[in-house]
Amino acid sequence: MSRVLPYPLLSLALAAFWALLHNSLSPATLVGAALVGFIAPFALARLRAPGVRVGSFAPLFKLAGIVLYDIVRSNFAVAAIILGGPKRKRTSGFVSIPLELSNEHGLALLAVIITSTPGTLWAQHDISPNRLLLHVFDLVEEKEWVDLVKRRYEPLLLEIFQ
Repeated sequence: MSRVLPYPLLSLALAAFWALLHNSLSPATLVGAALVGFIAPFALARLRAPGVRVGSFAPLFKLAGIVLYDIVRSNFAVAAIILGGPKRKRTSGFVSIPLELSNEHGLALLAVIITSTPGTLWAQHDISPNRLLLHVFDLVEEKEWVDLVKRRYEPLLLEIFQ
């Protein structure tokens, strides 16, 4: 299977995203999705990227639901801040979060989650102490952000990428 499709899950994901981007299931879109899903992973195979080992898919689906909820909630919160006018002085700032997660794929997914959520940005990851530097648009309480990553995302990522 590795010669025909070096990264089958990536092929499937690329084909699905192609169809979603085109918002169509027409024959031309499906042919394009199949071509992208078949050809693009060979570029990654040339780089000899290590495959992803997923320990369990159940926490992956749970994490996807949590992330979707957080992104929608954060969109409304940031919109309210921007459109609501200056009711209180807002401060942005950086939060340093110690991580147990060390898997490179897990860290990459955490970076995508954090950066995809409006109002937050993955600023830096320091490998030696394994600390994440997170920038928050409306920083009220640092501990809340540490708890959010440590209790909401990290346990599921550790379970997925064990």
